[in-house]
Amino acid sequence: MSDLESFRLSLGSRFIKRSFDILLSSFLAILLLPIISLAWLIASIETNSNGIFIQERIGKEGKPFGLLKIKTMFDSSKAHNSISILNSSRISVSGKFFRKYKIDELPQVFNIIMGSMSFVGPRPDVPGYADRLEDDDRVMLLVRPGITGPASIKYKNEEDLLEKSENAIHLNDNIIWPDKVRINIEYVKNYSFYNDLIYIIKTIF
Repeated sequence: MSDLESFRLSLGSRFIKRSFDILLSSFLAILLLPIISLAWLIASIETNSNGIFIQERIGKEGKPFGLLKIKTMFDSSKAHNSISILNSSRISVSGKFFRKYKIDELPQVFNIIMGSMSFVGPRPDVPGYADRLEDDDRVMLLVRPGITGPASIKYKNEEDLLEKSENAIHLNDNIIWPDKVRINIEYVKNYSFYNDLIYIIKTIF
């Protein structure tokens, strides 16, 4: 067994984590469907396109999947960086509201139901980051990516930090991203279902 494999969650932990994800996401999908539907309708009208945005992200084992979000930006034919602050001029009026209150993230309950995400885990990144991790850093890819987690909580104001920075790409790639990797590795190595519950509570309150 490689050193990396020694940090893979036990069968019992995986069963409890996945069972919790299925039960809670199924309940929330029903509860939040009216809000998601309304947000989808508003985004569709304002952006004159499908209000659900599917973005390729890197998931468990480094495999790509489609992350579901309410669309908050107008379409553009121009290439743009994955750091959202660099595309702030394209954010719609409703998009600013959805982002502020995290409404754009609500469709991800369906990602959890489908098994590509968990409630708690490393936040999934676009290609070019997590899929390029090497050696022991790939520990963070042993679990499903999450809606929240210790790194997400620490950097809950990440967009504000990037907006105030003179070089957002440098700040993200050389300071924030490496710190997130460190935090996420510790999360996996010291995983417990109890900690997952604490992260969920912290995220809510």
